[in-house]
Amino acid sequence: ASAASGAGRGASVNNLHTEISDSFKAYGVEGHRHLPEMEQALASMAGEPVQLTFVPHLLPVIRGIHATLYATLLDNDVDLQALYERYYADEPFVDVLPAASYPQTRSVRGANICRIGVARPQQRHKAVVMSIIDNLVKGASGQAIQNMNLLFGLPETCGLLTPPLLP
Repeated sequence: ASAASGAGRGASVNNLHTEISDSFKAYGVEGHRHLPEMEQALASMAGEPVQLTFVPHLLPVIRGIHATLYATLLDNDVDLQALYERYYADEPFVDVLPAASYPQTRSVRGANICRIGVARPQQRHKAVVMSIIDNLVKGASGQAIQNMNLLFGLPETCGLLTPPLLP
């Protein structure tokens, strides 16, 4: 689910507050503009073609992206929580939430943070991963600064250690 700002600053009747307020709708159902790059990145990691089903939804909020991802587990004994905590332990801008805690978009507003919650509902062979970012920071300017820091050999966190804006 994406905030109205994900569509850019251009004026559009469909993105007016009066049109999106008190509503929740799918868009890009026939094919979203970012689907090819997501499949390409996943195929690069998997070493084989990957096909996703991706249907984003518009939230009546100004900023934020909430992604809920589903996967079939190949190993039913895997401890998803421990796996995610180990994998992201040294990542300064990824926060894996405690077990049974799930991310909320307001908790990253104005910050270069990705918050992740993982679950295995009913202990079945399915993983559910929920992640949230502020699309105007982590999804845009913050990501650009983070990459610039790496490119110029600066500390990855330089200029980016600001707390989220609450409320």
